[in-house]
Amino acid sequence: MFNFLLSRPKPPVPQSEVMSRYTSLKMRALFGIFIGYAAFYFVRSNFTLSTPYLMKALNLTKTDIGLLSSCLLITYGISKGVMSVLADKCNPKHYMMLGLTLSCIVNFFMGFGTEYWMFVALVILNGVFQGMGAGPAFITIASWFPRRQRGRTSAVWGISHNVGGGMVAPIAVGAFAMFGAEHWQAASYWAPAALSLVVMVLVLFVGAGTTYNEGLPPLAKIVPADAEENLVKTNVDHAPENMSAFQIFRHFVLPNKHVWYISLVDAFVYLIRFGVITWLPIYLLQSKGFSKGQMGVAFAIFEWAAIPSTLFAGVLTDKFFKGRRMPLAIICMAGILVSLFFYMESTSLLAVTVACGAIGCLIYVPQFLASVQTMEIVPQFAVGSAVGLRGFMSYVVGSTLGTAFVGKMVDIYGWGASFYVLFTGAALCILFCILAHRGTLELEARKKSDAAAHSGREAVA
Repeated sequence: MFNFLLSRPKPPVPQSEVMSRYTSLKMRALFGIFIGYAAFYFVRSNFTLSTPYLMKALNLTKTDIGLLSSCLLITYGISKGVMSVLADKCNPKHYMMLGLTLSCIVNFFMGFGTEYWMFVALVILNGVFQGMGAGPAFITIASWFPRRQRGRTSAVWGISHNVGGGMVAPIAVGAFAMFGAEHWQAASYWAPAALSLVVMVLVLFVGAGTTYNEGLPPLAKIVPADAEENLVKTNVDHAPENMSAFQIFRHFVLPNKHVWYISLVDAFVYLIRFGVITWLPIYLLQSKGFSKGQMGVAFAIFEWAAIPSTLFAGVLTDKFFKGRRMPLAIICMAGILVSLFFYMESTSLLAVTVACGAIGCLIYVPQFLASVQTMEIVPQFAVGSAVGLRGFMSYVVGSTLGTAFVGKMVDIYGWGASFYVLFTGAALCILFCILAHRGTLELEARKKSDAAAHSGREAVA
């Protein structure tokens, strides 16, 4: 591993400057992971917009394009698991920006692609490097923000993928206006890559790693009162020197039932998310009789409805639910069950569109809440490993069920069968939300018991 990636401390900040330095750097850290992760989508979602030109240039079929998309999705899921584990031993800022830079390089070579096999190889490589984005972001949030702020903070960071994905089309439109359709490779691949490299440089200068990387003490020592809220306490905020990344994964994540509960919550959330959004265009056009314009409106509402709901959910779980994430996730999943029924049964254009918006509004909330709870059920230095397991389950298991399995069920049994898969997924998601919430209560009880035992020992002494 390159030395510049390793998590190393800067010279200690004088005690008198710790609080002011912490206050300044934590917002820079959030800004860095927000724009950095948004830029990952510049060089991931741009591939989807390039597919019509790619089909024409290489004479590809829809099956060929589908295979390319699947290669990206599956590789990304596997890479997110492995790369997030490795991130626990790295400076998250450097690690994240290396991944972004490598994705930009892959996109540069896509502009020269002339054979289908070349695009298969490049898409797989892009999926590998894209997996270096999420883990460092969660590590950064866990390092700088206490539990009572993580809902709101993660909500703000969480909309970065909506912002990044939403900016891909305007970037492409501007690039096509500049280069012309005959230079579609430059517009589709080089322009987003160039903008992403600008973001990379900005993050390196403005962003921040962990408190350890910035010469500050652990969060528990900077704000001791806030640290008391943590479910899992540790004395350090960086990975032990005597443990490798995979040793951390084996010891703190693999046998941890709480991580498995939340990973299965996310897997079934992704089943529903991809099971709806992947098939929404075809379902609305073929089964509901929508026009392409009407379908486009429903598709856009599904995606954009997530932004206000995610932000509101972050505030709600921090303030009203006192840091307990799963009760709101259960409420949202119940709402999704109702919305899926109307999405399946309604024939009204308005009712189906509203149902799409409701599903989009609600489905990203349990996904986001699962990501927040992941940071709270392992030691801070194992957050990347926990994110890795959850990411693997979400993409490799959940998204595969939502795309390939749902498509197979539709081919064999019709659209009705796909909804039975979605209903089952929602029910199982609620089950694991309940188990994850019981796990939170168990960790809270253990923390109180440990505190009482510690007080008893001090009283005896």
